[in-house]
Amino acid sequence: MLSTFFEDLDTVLEKDPAARNRFEVATCYPGLHAVWLHRLAHSLWQSNWGPLRWLARFIGLFARWLTGIEIHPGAQLGRRVFIDHGLGVVIGETAEVGDDCTIYQGVTLGGTALERGTKRHPTLEPGVVVGAGAKVLGPFTVGAGAKVGSNAVVVKAVPKGATVVGIPARLANDDPGKAAALGEHESFAAYGLSSGVQDPLDILMHQMMDELKTQRAIIEELQEKLDKKAQ
Repeated sequence: MLSTFFEDLDTVLEKDPAARNRFEVATCYPGLHAVWLHRLAHSLWQSNWGPLRWLARFIGLFARWLTGIEIHPGAQLGRRVFIDHGLGVVIGETAEVGDDCTIYQGVTLGGTALERGTKRHPTLEPGVVVGAGAKVLGPFTVGAGAKVGSNAVVVKAVPKGATVVGIPARLANDDPGKAAALGEHESFAAYGLSSGVQDPLDILMHQMMDELKTQRAIIEELQEKLDKKAQ
């Protein structure tokens, strides 16, 4: 337990350049407090006994009041999970968050089904980064090392190491195998975006604009030739 405590502190120091020391991190980072309280609530939830499950939900409610982060006690969080800033984060009951994942403010790991006792929320494999405001909705898997861009809405599985952006989320012009080839620190991308990554629809739009300009120039040239012949 003590080793996990220091792991959490060192994870924040590694991923947030604003963090100065362990004492500051332990006392001033609500994302860390939410994770710690969730671990307590989750251990009570696993008892499957009514009064303890109520207490687990109450601890979750207290954590929400204290931190602005709502994590259902049934959700499973791995080691070294970092919730940065955190305000407005919602993690549903059957969500699974792997080791070394990073989640920014305003993220929702939500479910779209209403059936009880079924897997309704997403699974984040190790090393996933979910950018601010992103919504990951449904019982699918976001592959290891994948990055979800800020404000993206993800409604289907994301391949390992890929970057997705947009509404609905689409694969960006990033190499899905790139993150797997890099080390953990090198592949980390704050807010889920790597340098040079663009929305594929944005690229297509620019290509269409370039083609339109070329066609317009050809038409103007032909019009000039016709005008000269008419004279």
